[in-house]
Amino acid sequence: MDSVRIAVIGGTGLYKIEGIEIKDEIDIDTPFGKPSDKITVTSFDGVNVAFLPRHGVGHRFLPTEIPVKANIWALKKIGVERIIAVSAVGSLKEEISPRDIVIPDQIIDRTKSRSNSFFGDGIVGHVAFADPYCNDLRAILLNTVKELGYKVHFGGTYICMEGPLFSTRAESNLYRSWGGSVIGMTALPEAKLAREAEICYGMLAFPTDYDCWKEDEEDVSIEMVVENLKANTSAAQEIIKKVIKSIPEKRTCTCKDAAKYAIITDPAAIPKETKNKLDLFYGKYWN
Repeated sequence: MDSVRIAVIGGTGLYKIEGIEIKDEIDIDTPFGKPSDKITVTSFDGVNVAFLPRHGVGHRFLPTEIPVKANIWALKKIGVERIIAVSAVGSLKEEISPRDIVIPDQIIDRTKSRSNSFFGDGIVGHVAFADPYCNDLRAILLNTVKELGYKVHFGGTYICMEGPLFSTRAESNLYRSWGGSVIGMTALPEAKLAREAEICYGMLAFPTDYDCWKEDEEDVSIEMVVENLKANTSAAQEIIKKVIKSIPEKRTCTCKDAAKYAIITDPAAIPKETKNKLDLFYGKYWN
C-alpha cells in the first residue's frame, strides 16, 4: 500500500479509533523486536493514517515494558513523518481540570529504567531536544481542539515518571514546585526516540485526576481514572478524525533533519550490526 505519513499512538483507554474502516493491518518485525501490537491503517479523506495502541490491545504492557524502540522503528519503516501521541495524565495545576486537554511543550524526565536512545553499541550521536514537541504539529493540534470547543491549555511541562505506582504526596508537591503541569508515565522515551528518528511528535494530554497533591480532592484511584478516561477517549477520537485534514503534506520544521549533524562516530568505525539496525534512520547520512 501507499506510505503512511501520519500515525496516532493511543494511550490508556484508546486502543482503536471507533467507526473507522481498517484498510490494512501490518504485522511487522523490527531489529528491536515486535511493536506493542499490529499497526492498523485507515484513510481519512484519502490520507492514510496509522494507529498503534501504546500498551497493546487489552492493555498488556506496563509503561516501562512498552517496546518503544520497536514502535518508532516500525512507524518509520512504513513512512510515518508525524506522530500524534494521546496520553492519560494527572493534573499538577489547579486550573487544569480533569477532562481538559493539554498540549504540552516541555518534558522533565523522571524515569529510571528505560533505554532512551537509538545511539550506542558503537555509534555516538547527540540530537537537540530543547523543544521536545514539534511546534508546527502543536499549532495544528491547538487549532483543531479550539474549533471543536474543548477547554485547552496550550503549553505546559509534562513530568514523566517511572510508574507503575502513582506519586507519593511528597513527590506530587515536588513536581508542582518545579512548575510541572501534568504527570504521566509514557511520554519518554517515546518523544526522544521520535526526535532521533526525525519524526515530528505532538501530544494531546488528557488529565483524569489531580494526582494526590490536592487535599480537597479524593486521592487518585484507578476507578476515578477509568471514569474520566471514557470521556477523554471520546474527545480524543473526535479530535483525531478532524485534525488529520489540517496536516500539510510537506514538513518545514527542523524535526525532519534533527540527526543531520548529530552523529559523531566515523561511519567506518560503526559496527556492521549497528549500521544495519539504524540504516532506516541514518543510512542517508553515511551511504
